[in-house]
Amino acid sequence: QVQLAESGGGLVQAGGSLRLSCAASERTFSRYAMGWFRQAPGKEREFVGAISRNGGWKGYADSVKGRFTISRDNAKNTVYLQMNSLKPEDTAVYYCAADVRRSIYGYATSVDEYDYWGQGTQVTVSS
Repeated sequence: QVQLAESGGGLVQAGGSLRLSCAASERTFSRYAMGWFRQAPGKEREFVGAISRNGGWKGYADSVKGRFTISRDNAKNTVYLQMNSLKPEDTAVYYCAADVRRSIYGYATSVDEYDYWGQGTQVTVSS
């Protein structure tokens, strides 16, 4: 069982930045591809970004490309989401997720491909 804990959310003005962190309980963290998703009220959970097991592959939703950066530190069992130039439409609960079946190559962008989820952290961007 992989436990994931997000942190770093909060309230920020439009144009500001936040850095989300997601700490994993397992020492086998380096074997998991990791993803970030978000869910706004009344909307479905959507893909934000993902990173392969060794960090060599990264992908982003078009809506955040150029503003958000995903990274990981396997020595610390942690994945990060640096969010810059935040917009009110980025307001959502942000979740990290682990894909334990992914090979060393690539990452997944679908909710259904992830096996474990954190509890989420709220990000609110005011205009």
